[in-house]
Amino acid sequence: MVRALVFVVLAVVALFALANWGAFTALAPLSLGVTTVQAPLGLIMLGLVVFVCVLFTAWMITMQAAALLEARRQTKALQAQRDLADRAEASRFTELRADLMARLDEMANANAAYFGQLEDRLERAQRLSPQADSSELAPPMPR
Repeated sequence: MVRALVFVVLAVVALFALANWGAFTALAPLSLGVTTVQAPLGLIMLGLVVFVCVLFTAWMITMQAAALLEARRQTKALQAQRDLADRAEASRFTELRADLMARLDEMANANAAYFGQLEDRLERAQRLSPQADSSELAPPMPR
């Protein structure tokens, strides 16, 4: 949008200069303070406009380059933060897996011990009385 506006303004100035070329090239007395010279005032003013446009274009290019460098720096910083967050998340998943495996091993050991005790009781009960109902001897399951 800005480029189009600048292009339109430059085109209007060029058309104005072309339509009034005679006035732009007409000599006029110009005072330099100490002396007076005859010079085309219109061409001097047109030259100043071109000079200001070149300065503005250089300033815009500088600002655009600075913005691109800043965006690149921020992109690198964001990527570094994403990588750090991904590593932290992977570490948490590894810790969670290790914790779950440890709890699963504890539960397996507890169940093995419980079933070992249950088998011992059943064997003792069968030795003491072969006619006893085994369902009466089983303790309730822990939760």
